Formats: sequence, C-alpha cells, structure tokens
Amino acid sequence: MAKLVSLAEGVADLVRDGDVVALEGFTHLIPFAAGQEIIRQGRQDLTLVRMTPDVIYDQLIGAGCARRLVFSWGGNPGVGSLHRFRDAVQNSWPVPLELEEHSHAGMANRYVAGASGLPFAVLRGYTGTDLPRHTTNIRTITCPFTGEVLTAVPALRPDVTVVHAQRADRAGNVQMWGITGVQKEAVLAARRSLVTVEEVVDELEPVPGQVVLPGWAVTAVAEVPGGSHPSYAQGYSVRDNDFYVAWDAISRDRDTFRDWLAQHVLKAEVGA
Repeated sequence: MAKLVSLAEGVADLVRDGDVVALEGFTHLIPFAAGQEIIRQGRQDLTLVRMTPDVIYDQLIGAGCARRLVFSWGGNPGVGSLHRFRDAVQNSWPVPLELEEHSHAGMANRYVAGASGLPFAVLRGYTGTDLPRHTTNIRTITCPFTGEVLTAVPALRPDVTVVHAQRADRAGNVQMWGITGVQKEAVLAARRSLVTVEEVVDELEPVPGQVVLPGWAVTAVAEVPGGSHPSYAQGYSVRDNDFYVAWDAISRDRDTFRDWLAQHVLKAEVGA
C-alpha cells in the first residue's frame, strides 16, 4: 500500500542523485511542485525523461539538476523556446546536457513496454526521419512472421516517476481524470513512484473517464493542493496562461532566472 507522506519526505526518500526521473503530464496535471522540491533538495546528475518537457524541465535544467534529457518534444507551450534548455545544450550552462530524442509514439510505446515488463517496444515509426542516425537505441527489427521491417526501441523503466492527480484515498489509491497522457504507464513502468494530489479523501467518488492507480502500484502519495500550477487540475484549478508568457522573459537571461529561482523556489515553502 502506498505511504502518505509530505512532499519533502517523498522527494527525499524516492529521488536520488543520478536517478532516471520521469515527471509526466500533458498540458494538464504537470507536477510542478514536485519538480521544484527536487530543485530545493539539490538533486544532481539526473536523467530526466518526458514526452513533452516544458517549463518545469526548463527550471530543473537551469537549476543544474540534469545531465541528460530523454524526450520527444520540448518547448514553452503556446509561447516559444525553453531558454534554459537551449543554454544548456548550446553553452553547457549551468552544466552540459546530453540529449536522446524520440518521437511521441516511440516514447509512449517505450513506457508501455516498461509497464508490461517487456524489454523493448515495436512500432511502425521513425521511418523517413533521421532520428535513428542521432539516437543509438533506435533499431530496426524484422518481423519473423511477415518479414516486415519495423522499429524497436528499449523499454523505459525510470528509477522514479512523479505525477500529479486530483485525488487519493487514505489507502493510497489515486484517481485522475481529464487529459491524462501517459501518467498511468509511466507510474507502472517505474521502480518507485510519487504521486502528488490536490486532496486526500476518505472515499474516491467515481468520475467519468477516470484513471485509478491502485495503492499497490504507487510508492508514496503527498497531498499538495495546487501542485500542478501553473498548469491545471481539472475540477480544481485553471491554467495560468500569464505565467507561461512571463516565463519567456524570466528564462531568457541567466541572472533573471537565478533571481527568480532564489525568490520563488529555493526560499519558497510548499503550497506558497
């Protein structure tokens, strides 16, 4: 059964230097509070994994937490580039950042393979792209039944996956609804998992389109209201579009970014 912990306790116990860490969420339910707690606790040399790294990964990269990024798209949604990400790749600031780039379909299938306990995933993908020339673990495989040449990619098995959800009960069963992306698969693929939630309740009321992660599949749950801000949690909050726009200017300049980080993350309390 999942343990109920504070956010600081969950990150301290589950996220370690050098880990492969996935913080998943697609537009919705992005675990910003957990990512910022990782920064506060000074984690380093992380391999960050995500299908769509956006502002929270820009913050983690700019804070020097990451040495490698495994991804399929990166940007500030609806605004533009991730400037801390760009600075790390182009100028090795604050530390060099290695890249492993895949397609969305490739990343999703890698999570599914990891969740299924399989060594790799097979798909009709990457054909006609130059990604296989730049990413060494994209390989071709011939179907033993039809002779068709397909693409194989290794399973993703993060050391720890972190996601945000709307609710959990006191047994650690987690409930999420709305746009859910690959959170379920990412949690099931991971060796350890931390789920932040808007609230812990006595009983989970059914919601149309819900995904429920059973407590036995989750390592720890932390109650963090507003833990997805500036993204949103359907039924609890709305997207803070102004923050995403403001981030462009904050992240362009190293000193401006460091001042923001010191004021809003390093000195902040969870929930502030």
